Amino acid sequence: MTSAPLTNMAEPPRQLPLNLPHESALGREDYLVGKSNQAAFELLQSWPHWPSPVVVLAGPVGSGKTHLVEAFRAEANAAVLSARALSSEKVPALIAADAVVLEDAHEGFDQTALFHLLNAARQSGVKVLITSRTWPQAWQITLPDLSSRLRAATPVEILEPDDELLRQVLVKLFADRQLAVDLGVVDYIVVRMERSVDVAIRAVEAIDQEALAGRVKITKPLAGRVLETVQKSV
Repeated sequence: MTSAPLTNMAEPPRQLPLNLPHESALGREDYLVGKSNQAAFELLQSWPHWPSPVVVLAGPVGSGKTHLVEAFRAEANAAVLSARALSSEKVPALIAADAVVLEDAHEGFDQTALFHLLNAARQSGVKVLITSRTWPQAWQITLPDLSSRLRAATPVEILEPDDELLRQVLVKLFADRQLAVDLGVVDYIVVRMERSVDVAIRAVEAIDQEALAGRVKITKPLAGRVLETVQKSV
């Protein structure tokens, strides 16, 4: 009599995880400060007493500019707009706010509109924060007066996060999802991941989904496997 093949009973059945919303904490008190971002954090904290009317905040992708901008927006009641969406018609509404943030200037913008914005903001005493992955010298400015305004701006840089900051970010991201993860797993991820807050966000989301799908605990092997997949897709 031939026995039926045995199935692998050790592997738990997978389930489709529900994509339940979770709230990320993006307030000033939730912003994690380390050596890589301390100068930027302290400068924005000093608003409105900036050394110049315009600040250019530069940092690589995944360095945490978005969180810092969100904290600043709430603190300063700032109007936030993508630099690509800026037009001269939008300037009056922007400077009606207490501060203005233009995001991702490296992606391009209307130079005339930016010149008008900086002039109007200066006349109204409104501070302007411009974020970018590069410095103004790389923006291919063709208006001499705009170039002059940007040279007078205060530059501040966010560097790639170090291990300690990434460790804090991962703990926070897991906590945002109400996940209790062993610190050994967090350290395991830190030494294997790219120096990027963006990768940390993607990895934690994917690890959470994988653990839910398999109905298993978050372990080093699971985290390592998911992290490798995430970093290949970035």
